[in-house]
Amino acid sequence: MSLQPIEQARFNMIEQQIRTWEVLDAKVLDLLMEVPREAFVPSQYSGLAFADLEIPLGSGQLMLAPKMEARILQALEIKSTDKVLEIGTGSGYLTALLAKQAKQVVSVEINPEFSQTAASRLAAQNIQNVTLVVGDAARGWPANGPYDVVVFTGSLPVAPSDEVLKTLTVGGRLFAVVGEAPVMEAVMIKKISEASFKRDVLFETCLPTLINTPQPQRFQF
Repeated sequence: MSLQPIEQARFNMIEQQIRTWEVLDAKVLDLLMEVPREAFVPSQYSGLAFADLEIPLGSGQLMLAPKMEARILQALEIKSTDKVLEIGTGSGYLTALLAKQAKQVVSVEINPEFSQTAASRLAAQNIQNVTLVVGDAARGWPANGPYDVVVFTGSLPVAPSDEVLKTLTVGGRLFAVVGEAPVMEAVMIKKISEASFKRDVLFETCLPTLINTPQPQRFQF
């Protein structure tokens, strides 16, 4: 039996973009089939829902490309008992994917309109284990912590601060894209004990910078 056009497009996205970018975790691939990405894309870009690109959300912000969202999920290995902090709600799609895997997601967004739109989209999918907060979490969000997982959806010019790392539980994982264009690295930081962390570089990429993120110190002549 042939697939409907939208399901064929979703299938092609997974097979041609995501598998080929080394995302092979069956749980992640099944989740991408289950959660309708097209329901989280701005209506004027609905035809690009499954395209291999970042989709404009307005206010200079972008929705992550599908393969990036998939790679983040695979790297974090989220468990059903995890409490997740997402910094930058954006379209709400990654929020939905995280919520399907975790016990609870706290998603902080600096743009009130984005947060409101994401709330409607998540409600339409009957996703109820997400707390949406309007605020600036570029330097962390300890208020609802501690967290088993922290995800930055925009890049950081400098590595996450000690204050951010303190909000992780022991065994917790943080994903961030760190650096400045054209050279950025996706990094995973795992909290081994209260005083020690393990940092791994996963791959090179380039993402728009998170609003209000701390900047590197520049040498002054």
